[in-house]
Amino acid sequence: MKGTAWKFGNDIDTDIILPGRYLIYTDEERLSEHCMEGLDADFNEKCKKGDFIVAGTNFGCGSSREHAPIALKGVGVAAVIAESFARIFYRNATNVGVPLLEAPGITKLVEDGDEIEVDMEKGCITSSNGESVTFKKLPPFMLEILEQGGLIEYLKNKR
Repeated sequence: MKGTAWKFGNDIDTDIILPGRYLIYTDEERLSEHCMEGLDADFNEKCKKGDFIVAGTNFGCGSSREHAPIALKGVGVAAVIAESFARIFYRNATNVGVPLLEAPGITKLVEDGDEIEVDMEKGCITSSNGESVTFKKLPPFMLEILEQGGLIEYLKNKR
């Protein structure tokens, strides 16, 4: 996968990913209009399908609402790559089909707007300057869930 990296800091909570006032909506398209609005009001216009969010530690902390990863999915984020994630957010993102890649050192490698390449098989992220960092490869069952678009679709297709 190749795309543009949109870089954010540490402790990006679910209110930053999707402000609470938009919890009245449930569909991906409507939620995506407000994705990352807490820090960048134009994010949903800048981010293209297949781009990446890169962040520091504790991405997705705060509320356990699923609206935040649904907004990320709706805007077309190919994956969120961070130093670490809040556990409940990690599970919610997997459930809705948004890959989360834990990559220590990613914030030192990537700057906002850099083009990066993610190799899921090798567990490697390469920046446009040729430097790379590894991430924890996802287990096969989790890759299956993500490839199916989330847990619900995965379970429907398991019948």
